Amino acid sequence: MYSKLNTCVLQGLDGHVVEVETDLSRGLPVFNIVGLPDTAIKESKERVRTAIKNSGFNFPLNRITINLAPANLRKDGSQMDLAIAVGILIADSVINQVDTSNTVFIGELALDGKINPIDGALPMVISMREKNIRKCIIPFDNKEECGVVEDMEIIPVKCLNEVIDYLNEELTIASYKNDKFNFVDIENNYQIDFLDIKGQEGLKRAFEVAAAGNHNMLIIGPPGSGKTMAARRLPTILPKLSFEESIEVTKIYSVSGLLNTRGLIEERPFRSPHHTASNISLIGGGRVPKPGEVSLAHNGVLFLDELPEFSKNVLEVLRQPLEDGVVNISRVNGTLTYPAKFMFIASMNPCPCGYYGDPLHECTCSQNSIDRYLGKISYPLLDRIDIHIEVSPVKYKDLHNEYQTDSSNVIRERVQKAREIQLDRYMKEDIYNNSQIPNKYIKKYCKLSQSSENILKSAFTKYKFSARTYNKLLKVARTIADLDSKENIEDKHILEAIRYRTLDNKYWG
Repeated sequence: MYSKLNTCVLQGLDGHVVEVETDLSRGLPVFNIVGLPDTAIKESKERVRTAIKNSGFNFPLNRITINLAPANLRKDGSQMDLAIAVGILIADSVINQVDTSNTVFIGELALDGKINPIDGALPMVISMREKNIRKCIIPFDNKEECGVVEDMEIIPVKCLNEVIDYLNEELTIASYKNDKFNFVDIENNYQIDFLDIKGQEGLKRAFEVAAAGNHNMLIIGPPGSGKTMAARRLPTILPKLSFEESIEVTKIYSVSGLLNTRGLIEERPFRSPHHTASNISLIGGGRVPKPGEVSLAHNGVLFLDELPEFSKNVLEVLRQPLEDGVVNISRVNGTLTYPAKFMFIASMNPCPCGYYGDPLHECTCSQNSIDRYLGKISYPLLDRIDIHIEVSPVKYKDLHNEYQTDSSNVIRERVQKAREIQLDRYMKEDIYNNSQIPNKYIKKYCKLSQSSENILKSAFTKYKFSARTYNKLLKVARTIADLDSKENIEDKHILEAIRYRTLDNKYWG
């Protein structure tokens, strides 16, 4: 007695079809699973045996062999429980022989036969669709995230008995579609606003420029000047997630087991790890590599507060994802790639005590301690941050000033308008914002007048900019021009962009 059906295993965000072959033959009762299973799959023998018994069926007293093909692909996860149980029941003639070649079974079994939700259901379903499989039988609690996938028949089930009745055509289960997500009409329900920040108009302007072009940003200033407060309000001025971006983010959170709502993520991620974080927690890894903070911040913001307090080794691993927008995690079993296109925002004090250069407080740090403190931030990392801005302490008159500055909604409208200009400009390229302009397209899209070229040349010589900084200055100037609704970069745009890169010589010169 033999049966064969399909399930799925994830490697990173990519799902692979696994054929579950089941053979029941005469001999001493034994239950073997072969095909490079991990511990969770080996333990499924007890879950499957008990779930079948507690669902009201006799577990076959035969020699049972389960082969997970292809045999050279390592399998992990408990999502194969359902496929193994159904394969045994088909081979034992409890379930009628049906054509399951275009169906995938995904789910973890509880001992009472209930089907528990799993991590990574959405990327599994999307991967199966790309492999021309059009039906997925999934846990009921995963239906919200999986129901958004087009051209896929999603059959949510609560228990093993439902699956048996459905396959025997004794029960009809309608395919589930989650069409309630309209990303145009979604309102951002943030409890914080840029109106909460008193003074610091230069800092707000820098955040607006960064949001408009998706630029990285470093804020330097004394304690209490509003660095962290402003950074935590950055998501309130970012454009709304598109449907495609939401799918990408939800896939990552689904794999990580952080998808609490079991539906699509509607707001841009904001990740703020503590400075005790390790390089693996930041980049990703583990025995079965999971996404790190840089991937969890994909299409959103990664905020590192008190940047020099992080280990130097941890900070240096950021260089590759900041440049490439992806993270490659290499292990003995293979190499996995996770997306990591995020806005990098960092804040720091100018010295260990925090008051170096503060007109209101005296710095108590020695020059050696200041140099060691700033030395934790390497120039190659600084060079990858587009905007550097210094903030001063908030003045008393600003705290009591009744003057109303722009709210987050007003700023977001300007940011959205600038982003739409960029989308129209790069519609023929694989580019979505100015920070992503490849070097080969900079001359095409960031043209300068002769006077602007002279300004940039003078600044390049004076501040000893690198070639990377030169390109980033042009991208920031392009963003400032977009905020100004100007087709060409003007002198004032290039001057503002240069002003955002003059701190290098002051602190690290």
